Amino acid sequence: MIKNALRYAEKHQEQAVRELCELVKIPSCSFPGFPPAELTRAAHAVCGLMKKSGLEHVRFLQVPGAPPYVYADWLHASGKPTLLLYAHYDVQPVGNVKKWKSPPYKPTVRAGRLFGRGTADDKAGAVIHAASVAAYLKTCGRLPLNVKILIEGEEECGGSHLSGLLKRFKSLLRSDVLVIADSGNAETGLPSLTTSLRGLVAMDVEVSALDHSLHSGMWGGPLPDPVQALSKMIASLSLPDGRIAIPGIHKGIRPLNALEKKSYASLRYSDGLLRKQAAMLSGTKIIGGKATALEKMWRLPSVSVNAIQASSRKEVSNVVNGSVWCRMGIRTVPDMDNARVLRLFKAHLLKNAPWGVKVSFSNEGTGPWWTTDSDSKLFCSARKALSAGYGREAVCVGTGGSIPFVGELSEAFGGAPALLIGVEDPASNPHSENESLDLGDLKKAVRASVRLYDELSKI
Repeated sequence: MIKNALRYAEKHQEQAVRELCELVKIPSCSFPGFPPAELTRAAHAVCGLMKKSGLEHVRFLQVPGAPPYVYADWLHASGKPTLLLYAHYDVQPVGNVKKWKSPPYKPTVRAGRLFGRGTADDKAGAVIHAASVAAYLKTCGRLPLNVKILIEGEEECGGSHLSGLLKRFKSLLRSDVLVIADSGNAETGLPSLTTSLRGLVAMDVEVSALDHSLHSGMWGGPLPDPVQALSKMIASLSLPDGRIAIPGIHKGIRPLNALEKKSYASLRYSDGLLRKQAAMLSGTKIIGGKATALEKMWRLPSVSVNAIQASSRKEVSNVVNGSVWCRMGIRTVPDMDNARVLRLFKAHLLKNAPWGVKVSFSNEGTGPWWTTDSDSKLFCSARKALSAGYGREAVCVGTGGSIPFVGELSEAFGGAPALLIGVEDPASNPHSENESLDLGDLKKAVRASVRLYDELSKI
């Protein structure tokens, strides 16, 4: 059964590339201000792809205010587990068009990579699911287990309607295992299973001292400057080596297990590579203490100031500003309590506010971290499938960013385990200009998915 499916996948790899190219041509950006009709057009194209693969019950799942969710299934493997295969068809805005080497919605192959908005994030995910399912259904007429597919259209702008979808269609979507094709590999050609995601605690902070801004020559000296006050508060958040200075913030953080330590070490990710990939300016220092760069990015908390505004370059004048605003956040990791982190965060800023300035907080928000048991039988089977599909031993990796829906989906189905895979790599630029994927990895990802269904059917 699997041999025929693998032969089919190999024979039809160019077809998968063509199908991905057709999806990439659709400018399906889900952010406000972009045409919603393109999201519907992309959803119809995904439906066509799922029908072509041989899946059944292909249809839209509608939630008021949301782009269409595409659903499909094949549920004829009695006694076998049910997988929910997830991806999304919406994309980020293109950014600076002048920086694209080829038009963002004109898929273009250069040096073995396919360039275009959505190639890696995440229209490739939909194609991988469809191609791996077709490999079985077009050769054997059946899958080794049950499959449900959910392809959504608003992941990039926050997926705010997912709770409504789960409330309305929970029984339809209920599954034993989640396979989420919206992650990436640590390097090109290296199969990687994401086993942890950082969470987020964020808020707006406003510091005020005056009813309105005043002439700095006439009033400067005795008046407290809110911008300097905020600067002192921000400076108090970090130790000299860059680690977070909030007392108690590191309490209870889950350490890496043996498999994670082995996987992280095997990547040989040097400080020099970090400098190159992040395009650090000459002379700037890597901060965060003695931990490795991967631990700092994946499994240790970090604090960031995302924006500050008092006046503006356009309107700058010689004044003592009446107030200053900023947006800041802390990336959280297993097993940090986000509510506790928010309390400590605010208390620390208030304690370090000088000169009696007024401090107010607003737009507070939290996103959960996520982790899973990388030593389980399920993950052993997944690593085996990915290793065979790519021809290299799979590794466990973390992701420094947040994917809030992973935990929400898992909890909705009674703690169903999630497998995070994908074809992004360090060269993919998924949210930037010149997004791309390695075509060899697309082929390997389909082959690995074919093997994954076979392996999971044995559990």
